[in-house]
Amino acid sequence: MISKEGFVATGQTTSSVRSVSADGLKQLVQEIFTAAGSDGHESERLAHYLVEANLAGHDSHGAIRVSYYVDYIRKGQVVPNQHAEVLFESDTMLIIDGRSGFGQVVAEEAMELAIGLSSKSGVAVLALRNCGHLGRVGDWPMLAAQAGKVSLHFVNTSGFGILVAPFGGIDRRMSANPIAAGIPRKNGEPIVLDISTCAIAEGKLKVARNQGVDIPEGCIIDANGNSTVDPNEFYSTPPGAILPFGGHKGYGLGIVTEILAGAITGNGCSKPGADRLLNGMLAIVIDPEKMPMETPFSEEIEQFIEFVKSARRVSPDNEILLPGEIESRTRRDRIVGGIPIDQQTRAELRKTGESLGLSREVLEVVQD
Repeated sequence: MISKEGFVATGQTTSSVRSVSADGLKQLVQEIFTAAGSDGHESERLAHYLVEANLAGHDSHGAIRVSYYVDYIRKGQVVPNQHAEVLFESDTMLIIDGRSGFGQVVAEEAMELAIGLSSKSGVAVLALRNCGHLGRVGDWPMLAAQAGKVSLHFVNTSGFGILVAPFGGIDRRMSANPIAAGIPRKNGEPIVLDISTCAIAEGKLKVARNQGVDIPEGCIIDANGNSTVDPNEFYSTPPGAILPFGGHKGYGLGIVTEILAGAITGNGCSKPGADRLLNGMLAIVIDPEKMPMETPFSEEIEQFIEFVKSARRVSPDNEILLPGEIESRTRRDRIVGGIPIDQQTRAELRKTGESLGLSREVLEVVQD
């Protein structure tokens, strides 16, 4: 059986995965964070972005994160109800401190400021530091694209999320170091690229472990440097490591991302000893309307897309898709058919909710 994340099933059956309505899941997640200490705005934003990740098919950054986030609050590793603090602002630059707050709130505020600045100056360079987990990084270029802006994003974790072995190495030395970009379209969904510079996101290993499935070959190694498809090897003692994608190419992009997101933002590059997950993000936001050009930006994009999609297909049923199109289709399907949540994730949501005093009625949406 092939799972929604593209993994080969080895343990769970389809009966252990149950579809949950997006509205019901969002309401539950919002109730959990309210009980954990978030105010109304924060709990709604957290629920919105986590469930949006599930709707897009990125379950690794969706409801599976709830128990981890609540644990961060309990350990003092994230501080509820924080907002973006502007440390420096010029005509084209912003430095913002996240104050160890939730990334879904702080990054949204920071991006709105950067979008506004780009409307005035044509470009804004945002350096965001000390921010709790940003969630699905693709949310932030999407936000910019919906405002008509082009954006490019580089993200690191400063040391708490050291997961990736360098090319030719065995030990973990870097984070997943995602790169994301967004391009608006006049007619149609924005083009949104959201990739890790490693072979697989760590959240997808959690999904695979919960589902009892193997991962694709060439993604991780065990503690001795041997290739494995068992996600449990990554979490063993001593631990395994994720590989860069494409060998030296992904490794090189990971190094550059680490420096841009860590050194330039002031968040710090990956190093041992970090006591909490703090994301750094360097974002470059451009207003294409400020750029003089012979062919309007939107026309140039559509001409290019038409040319790309006109290529001969390897088979009649094959389709040439743009970055972000799969997510858009998955979202439409899951709004109608529900979000598939595996048994382990449902159990974790129930346990977290119960620990916060939520009633059985509130938790009914994730009951078996």
